[in-house]
Amino acid sequence: MKSRLMSVLGLVVFLGLGLGCCSKCEQGSVAVQTDPLPSWNEGAAKQSIVDFVARVTDEAGPDFVPASERIATFDNDGTLWAEQPMYFQLFFAIDRVKALASEHPEWTTEQPFKAVLEGDMEALAAAGEHGLLELVMATHAGMTTEEFEGIVLEWLVTAKHPKTNRPFTEMVYQPMLELLEYLRANDFKTYIVSGGGIEFMRPWTEAVYGIPPEQVVGSSIKTKFEYRDGNPVLIRLPELDFIDDKHDKPVGINSHIGRRPIAAFGNSDGDLQMLQWTAAGDGARFMLYVHHDDADREWAYDRESHIGRLDQGLAEAEQRGWTVVSMKNDWERIFP
Repeated sequence: MKSRLMSVLGLVVFLGLGLGCCSKCEQGSVAVQTDPLPSWNEGAAKQSIVDFVARVTDEAGPDFVPASERIATFDNDGTLWAEQPMYFQLFFAIDRVKALASEHPEWTTEQPFKAVLEGDMEALAAAGEHGLLELVMATHAGMTTEEFEGIVLEWLVTAKHPKTNRPFTEMVYQPMLELLEYLRANDFKTYIVSGGGIEFMRPWTEAVYGIPPEQVVGSSIKTKFEYRDGNPVLIRLPELDFIDDKHDKPVGINSHIGRRPIAAFGNSDGDLQMLQWTAAGDGARFMLYVHHDDADREWAYDRESHIGRLDQGLAEAEQRGWTVVSMKNDWERIFP
């Protein structure tokens, strides 16, 4: 089942993303694409990326960094794919509540499950962080890791974003896909460091971003080893293990990667400590914030947003000269 789902997902991604990377046809001939970042408009943001890569890969230059130390970390929600009107993993949890509701008649009277089943987003929001954790624990646990992986992949093949009606794996940012490829072409190792669930992301990041599961760092719940029907399995437990957000992002990087990044990319205050820790290292460093300021092609939000709030991080980026990417001005296109 997994191989079939991965094949379907891979085909969806290939068809969706291929148009952004192929050569251009002009007057019947094929022109080779020489710009590694074709979806980025010319300007200070794009130039800062190109200049940094040139500096750290120039063996004769003072800022040269050996390939083994070229670590780049990327937040996921709002940095590599969209995060409005709510985090996509929450859409997944809501769909899981609906799918499992027949097995839990008590959910019709218990919050936050009642809010989900009745489509009451105000009541769901009022449940706060505790309520959201209840949803995750009830829908993400009690199964093997392999079973959960299959559920995630099957959902990604069928689920659609409520505004665009696109598969969630097409709600990725074409300029960031190009950036990932550009960095890897220059011997960077690219990692995801996200507050999202590590086992929610790992089944699909390689097909979508080219980032294998062992290069994904995220939040996790506890698991335990046991035998089922004579087979060794890992069972997902309804207990939090690690929340990979804010000040814990550097902790997760240190635990999973073991090297301080030389480049870090985010979009919210939840990524600030990751960028600060990256900036504090020796030698050449690069920090970038994606600023959501394009209400026409995506969404416009920053300092007052409940999702992906960018307030303290935006101020610090301006103060310290970090690169801030304007979706409106710096990206020729947003989605593939």
